[in-house]
Amino acid sequence: MGPDPLDSWTAEQLATAHDGAPFDVLGPHEIAPGSWVVRALRPKVTGVELLLPDARRLAMRRIHPVGLYSATVRAPTRPAYRLAVRSRRGEQIVDDPYRLGPVLTANELQALGAGSDLRLYDTLGAHPGQHEGAVGVLFAIWAPHARRVSVIGEFNDWEKRTHPMRLRTGGFWELFIPGAETGHLYKYNILSWEHDYESDHADPVAFQAEDLPGTASRVVSLGGYGWNDHDWLAARARRQAAEAPMSIYEVHAGSWRAPEGNPKGRMSYRELAHTLAPYARDMGYTHIELMPLAEHPFMGSWGYQVTSYYAPTARYGDPEDLMYFVDYCHQLGVGVLLDWVPAHFPRDGHALAWLDGAALYEDADPLRGQHPDWGTLVFDFGSPQVRNFLLANALYWLDRFHFDGLRVDAVASMIYLDYSRGPGQWRPNRIGGREHLEAISFLQAMTTAVAECFPGALTIAEESTAWPGVTAPAASGGLGFSLKWNMGWMHDTLSYMRREPVHRQFHQRDLTFSFVYAFTERYVLPFSHDEVVHVKGSMLNKMPGDRWQKFANLRALYGWMAAHPGKKLLFMGGEIGQWAEWDHDGTLEWHLLDQRMKDGALHSQLQRMVRDLNHLISAEPALHERDFTPDGYEWIGMDESASIVAFGRYAADHGAGPLICVANLTPVPRYRYRIGVPRPGVYAEVMNTDSAIYGGSNLGNLGRVTTSDIPAHETRQSLALTLPPLAVLLLRWQSE
Repeated sequence: MGPDPLDSWTAEQLATAHDGAPFDVLGPHEIAPGSWVVRALRPKVTGVELLLPDARRLAMRRIHPVGLYSATVRAPTRPAYRLAVRSRRGEQIVDDPYRLGPVLTANELQALGAGSDLRLYDTLGAHPGQHEGAVGVLFAIWAPHARRVSVIGEFNDWEKRTHPMRLRTGGFWELFIPGAETGHLYKYNILSWEHDYESDHADPVAFQAEDLPGTASRVVSLGGYGWNDHDWLAARARRQAAEAPMSIYEVHAGSWRAPEGNPKGRMSYRELAHTLAPYARDMGYTHIELMPLAEHPFMGSWGYQVTSYYAPTARYGDPEDLMYFVDYCHQLGVGVLLDWVPAHFPRDGHALAWLDGAALYEDADPLRGQHPDWGTLVFDFGSPQVRNFLLANALYWLDRFHFDGLRVDAVASMIYLDYSRGPGQWRPNRIGGREHLEAISFLQAMTTAVAECFPGALTIAEESTAWPGVTAPAASGGLGFSLKWNMGWMHDTLSYMRREPVHRQFHQRDLTFSFVYAFTERYVLPFSHDEVVHVKGSMLNKMPGDRWQKFANLRALYGWMAAHPGKKLLFMGGEIGQWAEWDHDGTLEWHLLDQRMKDGALHSQLQRMVRDLNHLISAEPALHERDFTPDGYEWIGMDESASIVAFGRYAADHGAGPLICVANLTPVPRYRYRIGVPRPGVYAEVMNTDSAIYGGSNLGNLGRVTTSDIPAHETRQSLALTLPPLAVLLLRWQSE
């Protein structure tokens, strides 16, 4: 056997982790007919032997002090072998990754390179499996500016020289590592062509992250969970149709409730399944909307600064635990929505920022790639690979975790180039406008892909401007969302309700302006987490007056919300009248419901009213079937001086008659107050927010009232009503 022909420069490149083509050197290479040299780079070991198929052991010679080993083998064809690696921990028999062929196919690489692989998560990331008889994990990452990428982890003592990866076309790197397995922590050590930048990064497509404060990724298999929500999925399109009821309970998983006996702890996904899901069902919520769950190291970001887009946060368990939560909710008849954050990502050095030494996921243009409000980076929406990363991520949560829809955060910040930017801080688009054309195209592609791949799943935009066509079809120039948060309604309504009742007569337009545009989009009416933080006050504390008036105002507000066209959303804690603002490091003030506490009855009664309102929304077709069309609504009238407003709602079957909403938003009771109604007959009082069972003064109409042939509000008949103070009445027409 002759000496190894490897030159010293190449050996040094490998030894110093600068060689980006390790398969050209490591593994078996024919150096003469029938003669093969086998090389292995194994730093920090005491010796390596080749184990040949005929059971021979052939000692490998150390040819570089860092741990580069070589042996020459006579064989007519490419030799099969394993490595016996000796270290202080004993001997380990392993397969050599550098004797194995590539894993990613030409078709997969073509789709990845073109940005058209909507199941990118089946290709990139870490995937346990078998390859050419070896058992291990395939690692794959996109890093086109990298000179060399190595997988480092628990399986190689975090040594960057042991497992350099194979470069494939398009800047994609792969390596199948025998012996790596589920549960192992890992990162990528990336050496860039750009200024020899070198850094360790978590996997952009990791499916689980290390427990905090660690920042590594964890190998996990996602294919083993046995789902039991087939009936829910089969009916989802009907349950989430425009004419279906929708009352959403927005939840921050970490601060909803502490585990029993552990007031400082956080519930796991499985504990939440058995507490939150039954609570939401009992309260009449059709859906739970979870604030972002993709891994985020900073709890104070509430999940909106994501470092690992494909990894459910490990704070509450592993991916299968989250699958269990969604599955359990579905079995109880509760849908689950997820907040999703494609607008921006943080600068954390272990994550997406500057991944391979250059702007890769972030837009390289500083006037587009940096978010002035949050100090974060903005995705390069014009890059096919970045778009693919995000599109596949949206589908991933619906596919692997069975979420029923995505609420997309900060859409306004995506679609305007001048969002929160002054003169000179932004650059017009190619046609001279302020619209971010690439981001708009991305959103249209995302909503289209969700609709096509998961019919019946929802996309919900948090869009705070008057951008036209947010819920119009993408094919006709709209953004294609299923629903849009009605931020204008929320701001105007809260502005009105914060005022002392004596002043409301001068601001009635704040309460009613939303009816002007109520059907221009398909709206969700949100009282979200954003409204109960940063010294804005809790929902209860926003209300004016003494304690009784605060509760009465809040009950009236929720009654008004239930009657107003649009789907509904309320952030956790709002249903119990929490006094304090939301604290992401704490828990809700559940103790307020204790009847022994001061005002405990009022908090419990408010909770009961919210429950009854949610169930009423689902039971009354007039309150959900025509939320998005003008034929489901009819204006009756407004008495500005008395702050009284009345309107009607209709079901799809107009023959069923109207449901009338009357709001008296002053503390002055009104007796025999006449309201014109569109149809004569008997009207049942199906909701009175002033009822004694809700903590009110119990003024009302004894359950029903009959019209008189006295014209009012341009109708031939009217109702003479007792209007309770600071209250909303809902009256259903029953019969002639």
